[in-house]
Amino acid sequence: MHFPAQFFAPATLWLTLAMVVLLLLEAVRRTPWRTLNPVALNAWMGACVVVMLFWSLKGGFKPGLEFHLLGGAAFALMAGPWLALIGLAIVLAAVSAYGMAEWSAFGVNYLVMAALPVALTGLTLRLARRLPANYFVYIFFNAFLTGWLSFFCAGLLAVCALALADAYPPDYLFGDALSFYFLLSWSEAFTTGLVLAIFVVYKPHWVATFDDQRYLYAKPPG
Repeated sequence: MHFPAQFFAPATLWLTLAMVVLLLLEAVRRTPWRTLNPVALNAWMGACVVVMLFWSLKGGFKPGLEFHLLGGAAFALMAGPWLALIGLAIVLAAVSAYGMAEWSAFGVNYLVMAALPVALTGLTLRLARRLPANYFVYIFFNAFLTGWLSFFCAGLLAVCALALADAYPPDYLFGDALSFYFLLSWSEAFTTGLVLAIFVVYKPHWVATFDDQRYLYAKPPG
């Protein structure tokens, strides 16, 4: 999903970059830096390295149509949405510094690969509060389903962006390319669900969005 800058107008590149800067400033403002758990912070740094590996191991057949796991949903569940946005910006900056993505397309790449998955994860976390407080609800709804949804929606947004930029024929994008994103989204779902299932059992203090009292010890209504 690393977009070449040549596909987009300069105004689009600058506009998306400005949006990302504003979003990151808000993320920095909302992150409770003084109360961050040092252990959780170490886990956050480790997650940055793992996601960087995901974004480096990519396959594809045309520029802008590269396939790799995103890890955005898992990152947001572990660190919380705001801290995940900062971490993913660091990841994209590192990938760009190594020449695997273009600096001039930073805004477009970030909105598709980072901002959208994190935003969807935050939305599903809110929706999950209306469901029964259960460990399996967290794993299957917040992790597995959100992992699938975040990846497929990011792929769909990528295809739409390339179609609007007239990079490839729409029939090819929505017929062939989108099917690959759909298939790979199940890998994202399985990875996210498995990682979160392991962490909430063995390292629950690494998962900022998992509440022991709610998901393990809450009493059923009635």
